[in-house]
Amino acid sequence: MARTGRPREFDRDKALDAALTLFWTQGYEPTSLNQLKACMGNISPASFYAAFGSKEALFREVVQRYVETYGQVMAPLWDETLEPRDAIEQTLRRSARMQTTRSHPTGCLIVLGASNCSPENEPVQTLLAAQRERSRKGFQDCVARAVADGELTDTPVTKTLPTLFVTFLHGMACEARDGNRAKKLDEAITTLMQVWNSLTVSP
Repeated sequence: MARTGRPREFDRDKALDAALTLFWTQGYEPTSLNQLKACMGNISPASFYAAFGSKEALFREVVQRYVETYGQVMAPLWDETLEPRDAIEQTLRRSARMQTTRSHPTGCLIVLGASNCSPENEPVQTLLAAQRERSRKGFQDCVARAVADGELTDTPVTKTLPTLFVTFLHGMACEARDGNRAKKLDEAITTLMQVWNSLTVSP
């Protein structure tokens, strides 16, 4: 006689973490609903839609979860107890370590998650672009604070620093995905920070 009992409860948090890993590995558009349901424990379509509403709604939750967990490597940018240079260097080094760690997908979900999408998925690209803009603003604020504090001179070259740093940050996603390790990226960050040093106001 077959055993009966209560059905296994659906663990929403575990399902969300599984979806995060899948989206991070494959990107938004290549990830199918069938793959999502399978990674969540072969849940039924009814359970999926009841829990998350749609694939796009799920992805929005995944992005928020990523920002609140792995994305905290960016937190130094908004920590005004840190010197602006330290805030930027800590952000870049922490991001390099996070993006190259092998215990989860490499690279950055915010950069790689929707690099190519069809027009109907433009809201997903807009979502990630807004997150990248937030990081860009963080670098801008650090540079502006250094200028206001008299650490950097307000020159056209200084104004290019935020773009330089955010371009490096986003480029690390590809380097990490291609297999480069944290040590190599750390060495590159050391070189990059010499640009800041060259623009520092002499005592």
